[in-house]
Amino acid sequence: MEGLLDCVLRDVLTRAGGIDLCVTEFVRVSGSVLPHRTFQRIAPELSTQSHTHSGVPVRVQLLGSDAQCLAENAAKLAELKPYGIDLNFGCPAKTVNRHRGGAILLKEPEVIYQIVNAVRQATPGYIPVTAKMRLGYEDTSQAIDCAQAIASAGAAEVVVHARTKTDGYKPPAYWEWIAAIKANVAIPVVANGEIWTLADFKRCQQVSGCDDIMLGRGIVANPGLALEAKLGRALSWLELQPLFLVFWQQVLTHCYPKYQAGRVKQWLNYLRKHYPEAEALFQQIRTLNLPEELEQACPALVRIVD
Repeated sequence: MEGLLDCVLRDVLTRAGGIDLCVTEFVRVSGSVLPHRTFQRIAPELSTQSHTHSGVPVRVQLLGSDAQCLAENAAKLAELKPYGIDLNFGCPAKTVNRHRGGAILLKEPEVIYQIVNAVRQATPGYIPVTAKMRLGYEDTSQAIDCAQAIASAGAAEVVVHARTKTDGYKPPAYWEWIAAIKANVAIPVVANGEIWTLADFKRCQQVSGCDDIMLGRGIVANPGLALEAKLGRALSWLELQPLFLVFWQQVLTHCYPKYQAGRVKQWLNYLRKHYPEAEALFQQIRTLNLPEELEQACPALVRIVD
């Protein structure tokens, strides 16, 4: 998720436990072969054998519409030995779609096939090529066609976000459509969309028929959601505080000073959906814009407090 689930949150959330795999924000591919440093900027985990600090593997996601250009960039990326290469056919952003990337390609299953096939042919067989899609652009009429194009082109797995581009992020997610797709492809299908609680997680598994679930905004709001799904144990606010300290240190390391306060408020805005304590903290810092102001007003950022 661009601008949200970057290397900072990947590091923090995987330390919470329960996560088996991460996918990066997309690397936009358009017209040229990108240098290694571009992939490394989006996925600094490439320098640690494509794993986070806590040992969770990371796939790098590419977005574009030119099959040959994507293939050439995938080959370049493969030199860095990513854990896998994922292809984005789900981004609903207007700017991305206007430039023929993301969900707009769901109108053209044949182009999706060409892209996946070209990337698969251009990369070593030991590197999985996977894809993420929505149910369609304006409607679901080509959902199964798109999934079959992905599968027949050689993808190892497809993640299905159970909404169309037009649906955006508005609830509900149509998990029953994932079950229909799963019944029509021979590769593993991962369910995604509108999973905020353990009850959502279990119901999505039941309705979609998928064992594997991809979490997005739900795990940003509740960092212990994956751990809860595996072990039945929630992450308390007190247990979250050491992770918040790691988050702040990562923000200081990876973000320009003018964005640091914004990153903290962005995460707290999600956390307050799950933790009442985060609401109080958000209100305390919401008007502050300098990192030193945050540290003065909120000692919890720089040390663990009760």
